[in-house]
Amino acid sequence: MAVALILVLVVVGSILFHILSPWWWSPIASNWNYIDHTLVITFWITGIVFAAVVLFMAYCVFRFRHREGVKADYNPENKKLEWWLTIVTAVGVAAMLAPGLYVWSQFITVPDDATEVEVVAQQWQWSYRLPGEDGRLGKSDSRLVSYENPLGIDPDDPNGQDDVVIEAADLHLPQDKPVKMLLRSIDVLHDFYVPEFRAKMDMVPGMITYFWFTPTRTGTFEVLCAELCGTGHSYMRGFVVVDTDEDYEAWLEGQSTFAQLSAPSTLGSADGVEP
Repeated sequence: MAVALILVLVVVGSILFHILSPWWWSPIASNWNYIDHTLVITFWITGIVFAAVVLFMAYCVFRFRHREGVKADYNPENKKLEWWLTIVTAVGVAAMLAPGLYVWSQFITVPDDATEVEVVAQQWQWSYRLPGEDGRLGKSDSRLVSYENPLGIDPDDPNGQDDVVIEAADLHLPQDKPVKMLLRSIDVLHDFYVPEFRAKMDMVPGMITYFWFTPTRTGTFEVLCAELCGTGHSYMRGFVVVDTDEDYEAWLEGQSTFAQLSAPSTLGSADGVEP
């Protein structure tokens, strides 16, 4: 009786914790409310199954408890029950997978008018690259990474000369404009994650992964690394700032292009005499 009561209390406590819990999702700041809906559907399915299984266990513990003179009936097979469990389980799994597959298809189907933004991860900082006036990102290669060229941009590609380079600083994005995030790591596994955007993706060395989203409200949002990447993993944080069009253009004008950063500087002597 005590065990059955404890199992019932586990179910009741879990439901009350969900209703009264102070830990809720951060307010969404992108177009991906579909992801929230998918999580809610998954939660309800798994929650109902959890409650049903635990309550059934409580019933069995109470109903079939030991009593003097009562002998257990050994029945190892029940074809009807097995079919029912198989069908119900299959329907439940399909109900959880279908919304996720639908959202995933949208997650990687990038609109034609999306602007490409490259995210470069390395232990333990975030850097970014935006297309310049030509609207195209130049080629890059991890083998070209150096102190002078931290993002590995190909200096022989003319499309990369006007690319805007943001090294270890905040990324700014315009509000209500779709962006395609090109994710690249130059050392180990990382994961670009902004909770308010409901968007995250692993970053694998030697690969370019991607997703897209549209920021829907202005503000400053924290970037987290959601993949254990070394001893400094917890410090690998940054910020994405979503601006109005006017503020974004003002910020963009103050950034440097790859050509400006890689241009050689001319040094002269203090008295103006050429060395």
